[in-house]
Amino acid sequence: MSVPASTRPYDVLLVEDDVADAMLIQDALAERGARNLAQVADGIEALEYLRDPANQRPDLIVLDLNMPRMNGREFLAVVKEDADLCTIPVVVLTTSAAPDDVSGAYRHHANAYVTKPVNLEEFEEAVRSIDTFYLDVAMKPPRA
Repeated sequence: MSVPASTRPYDVLLVEDDVADAMLIQDALAERGARNLAQVADGIEALEYLRDPANQRPDLIVLDLNMPRMNGREFLAVVKEDADLCTIPVVVLTTSAAPDDVSGAYRHHANAYVTKPVNLEEFEEAVRSIDTFYLDVAMKPPRA
């Protein structure tokens, strides 16, 4: 079953150190309507990218947990405590299905948690549900 493409293009920051996984994720996101996809290899590079005013602010961050230098757990904690970055939705995409990792990701306000090997339908559903929320709820003007 194919998930229909988003009605609006969106920008993605992929934080993934595995080249093969990155390519697969990039293909899936391109089919879902991603227009700009930046890829970095760890949390430190991701923070540098996000804090550089020359870079486009992403609409979505796809985050691996197991990376060198600054792992995804540390990155997620920093991003969700940063007033300028905390509203960017984050999909955790990782090999770990450990209950502590799953609960920790949600405790740090991840928007979705998907395990590798990537089930493209599950991954696309997670992205679509976030996209739907931000289009249908978060972007509507508040009631008077």
